[in-house]
Amino acid sequence: MPDPSDDEKNRLSARAARYVRVGTNVGAVAAKVASQRLFGLERNDTANAAALAQALGGLKGPIMKVAQLLATIPEALPAEYAQELSQLQSQAPPMGPGFVRRRMLAELGPDWATKFRTFSLEPSASASLGQVHRAEALDGRALAVKLQYPDMQSAVEADLTQLKLVFALHARMNPAIDTGEITTEIAARLREELDYELEARHAALYGAIFRDEPLIRVPEVVPGLSTKRLLSMTWCQGRKLTDYKASPLEHRNAIAQAMFKAWWYPFSHYGVIHGDPHLGNYTIIEEGGAGTEPREPKGINLLDYGCIRTFSPTFVQGVIDLYTGLKTGNREQTVHAYQTWGFNGLNDELIDVLNIWANFIYGPLLDDRVRTIAEGTTPGQYGRKEAFKVHQALKEKGPVRVPREFVFMDRAAIGLGGVFLHLDARLNYYAMFNETIEGFRLDEVRARQAKVFAETGVPLPVAS
Repeated sequence: MPDPSDDEKNRLSARAARYVRVGTNVGAVAAKVASQRLFGLERNDTANAAALAQALGGLKGPIMKVAQLLATIPEALPAEYAQELSQLQSQAPPMGPGFVRRRMLAELGPDWATKFRTFSLEPSASASLGQVHRAEALDGRALAVKLQYPDMQSAVEADLTQLKLVFALHARMNPAIDTGEITTEIAARLREELDYELEARHAALYGAIFRDEPLIRVPEVVPGLSTKRLLSMTWCQGRKLTDYKASPLEHRNAIAQAMFKAWWYPFSHYGVIHGDPHLGNYTIIEEGGAGTEPREPKGINLLDYGCIRTFSPTFVQGVIDLYTGLKTGNREQTVHAYQTWGFNGLNDELIDVLNIWANFIYGPLLDDRVRTIAEGTTPGQYGRKEAFKVHQALKEKGPVRVPREFVFMDRAAIGLGGVFLHLDARLNYYAMFNETIEGFRLDEVRARQAKVFAETGVPLPVAS
């Protein structure tokens, strides 16, 4: 029998190696910025940002996911850095067939192959923490089998430690916000993504929420073929969302409406969001099945439940209070909403600055007409102009400490808006939002949340 301590030694060794690689690469950029300040040299943020992106780009894995996440949070990093990091690809090199066999053996035992009718050793997709294989269950169901890369826990812990170096870089650049809570939130969510048992419960949660909704399809988890680092779910056949960019407007609008419901309904009724709404996490259910050309969409497949963020019902109330305060011009209600979210020590000037960003995020929901999500904006520039305004103002009036719960709510809203821009959807977002929150009652959200979370085994959220 192998010594169990060997695994821990290997993890520590892998983590130490990762510390050196991340620390050396990022530290070199940090040292360069520090020397520029020390000797009064002119700082070239564009060049420094490119150097940081290059340093991180060779590492792959979790640090890439962190880098891309930071790029979506306004003022987590200066604009030059956000733009460079947003272009990085998060995929790690795929595991070869031999490696896949060893990983499957580790998760399901030496007879793992007999538990499937078929199993493709070649991945159909790969990401920062794992890769997906197509398979067929013994009962004939098509499956998507998500297999975590080896040593991911060590890689995540090493990268989170070195994340402090990235924020140290930011602290030397006249930061407009205090990023302490952002670090805590990113660490919590990234660690959660390693736990496929939790992801399975989150998928069950969404399955329960949309059980009677034909527009939104959620894959079913296969418990006997799943572990903490292996997740087998039914394969949801669908076409890529990007295939619909040239489709008729009514088709693009139908997709956007389904996506709006898939995001806002769980939040307003159960206090939960899909925290990673990018193009690859949706596929389109077509009329009559897939053909050579996109057909009329009949709904969406909602994929990947690794990044789910749950909120206390009072936070949901704060989101609706802020919307109502902006809509009616009730400043007292607006301030109360910020305080409910966890923004503390606000004065009138800081409130005005936060309202710049709030009016951008809520803008389409406050405008009672058919429109695009952000007129005159491309997907890659969505929110950049407003973020720059906020940055300039906070440099003078701030910094402000961003509360934990705001981080993924904001990141997901930006991601969802970017998808709507890709579709060039034209909808009355005001009408859709007000229909979603109509009759909102805090006690009913609490009751629904308690019931469905208990049914699916998802831990109830605790207000930060």
